[in-house]
Amino acid sequence: MDIVCLDVEGVLVPEIWIAFSKASGIDELKRTTRDEPDYRKLMNWRLQILREHGLGLKEIQEVIATIDPLPGAKEFLDQLRSVTQVILISDTFTQFASPLMEKLARPTLFCNTLQVGEDGMIEDFRMRVENSKLSTVRALQSIGFDTIAAGDSYNDLAMIRASRAGFLFRSTPKIMEDNPDIPAFEEYPQFLDAIVSKLR
Repeated sequence: MDIVCLDVEGVLVPEIWIAFSKASGIDELKRTTRDEPDYRKLMNWRLQILREHGLGLKEIQEVIATIDPLPGAKEFLDQLRSVTQVILISDTFTQFASPLMEKLARPTLFCNTLQVGEDGMIEDFRMRVENSKLSTVRALQSIGFDTIAAGDSYNDLAMIRASRAGFLFRSTPKIMEDNPDIPAFEEYPQFLDAIVSKLR
């Protein structure tokens, strides 16, 4: 039985931190997992910058409320969900993702959670499990699923390579150059066709 595992940011919705960087004027927050493979290092650095600027969860959520899925993303996801099971696996957080999932018709999402103080400042983050994308794919395989995985960043490569089939979508030239054996796509129709062609 097949199940498709998709990354979220950069694949279905814009990068939340890039959007917040633009809204806040803090250029350093444009750094994502496309630039830094170590997610814990990246998040700790982000939280330090937020503290330095006195910004909390409320300010980020206000920006997220203005974000829409990427053009064509909902239609792509609707079509994919009509032919197979899909799980979104993201290193984002429940407190960030909820409004965006509403706009995508509430697909199943596995992500992490933030620890927020009474003052609204983000104090820490709690990962659902270490190496969440790879761990989720391995767990699904252990209960009888064949996985097909896709993403755009360094932290997606392990789940892509562990799956029966895998793809890059709107990735960076560097990641595509370093992984020439992984089929890469830029547009949803071709991406959908590629995934469907691998279903059994």
